Amino acid sequence: MWSELTFANPEFFWLALLIPVMILWYWRKNRQHWVELKLPTIKGLKKAPISIRSKLLPLMLILRILVLSLLIIALARPQSTLNEEKISTEGIDIVLVTDVSTSMLAEDFKPNRIEAAKNVAIEFIDGRPNDRMGLVVFAGESFSQCPITTDHMVLKNLLKEVKSGLIEDGTAIGMGLATAVNRLKDSKAKSKVVILLTDGVNNSGFIDPMTAAEVAKQFNVRAYTIGVGTQGYAPYPFSSPFGTRYQQVEVKIDEELLQDIAAMTDGKYFRATNNKKLKDIYAEIDKLEKSKIEITAFQRHSEEFMDYAVWAGFFLVFELFFRLTLFRKFT
Repeated sequence: MWSELTFANPEFFWLALLIPVMILWYWRKNRQHWVELKLPTIKGLKKAPISIRSKLLPLMLILRILVLSLLIIALARPQSTLNEEKISTEGIDIVLVTDVSTSMLAEDFKPNRIEAAKNVAIEFIDGRPNDRMGLVVFAGESFSQCPITTDHMVLKNLLKEVKSGLIEDGTAIGMGLATAVNRLKDSKAKSKVVILLTDGVNNSGFIDPMTAAEVAKQFNVRAYTIGVGTQGYAPYPFSSPFGTRYQQVEVKIDEELLQDIAAMTDGKYFRATNNKKLKDIYAEIDKLEKSKIEITAFQRHSEEFMDYAVWAGFFLVFELFFRLTLFRKFT
């Protein structure tokens, strides 16, 4: 909401050209009263007192200029315009489900898979200020790292703390999806979304991934699944007596399962093989799931000329009083 001053009849500002004419007329008129005297010296005149009327004589011109200026502004009809916007949003509830198993430490992404996933997810969160979001992490089991919230700063801080080794190792895709659905099932949002990211094959947990997908469908939760990992083999770090060493580990992603989960829930499956591809995937999901924002604009006009007219009248009365009293002989 903000207010601005506009003028309904700005053409009246052309009358301001009368002000320099008034000043010129005042100068020429008062020059007619000047008398030239030739004196041998002006020492005596310097000590002569100057009357109050002579000192205040320019006040008459100032008052007339004020009256004219205020009348011109009043005629131009100043209006205060109040602009108001009513913004209504229909956000989307989104739960990010991130694999934190030890395989996510592979460095086919820079600096590694888990850090690359966190960095892209933070950018995604920053781009959706109107949505509620939550975070679920999983490995051999799953838990909610952050409940669904509009406080994105808290969400990002908790996401930054995510690292491999937080929970028992493994890949419980069904558990991760089920935990996210449990967070979303009671949501009243127009759209409920899970973004599930993993680099492996389901090998842990007591909930079958497709069973979790069926539950998600019943609660109208759409799942976007992302398989993370290069094609073939990826460098995986391990500790040795000689420091960190690397071994090439085969990349195994159950793409068929991830595709089935996405198809069951009316979502979409993506494969990310590098940092750029992962960033592009989140950008595509961002386009697919747009929040609804409605902006209704209002304008209200209020006439403001009366204040200027009142002040013009005040200064006019003031000027008439002086002209008929103190400056009667001068005007």
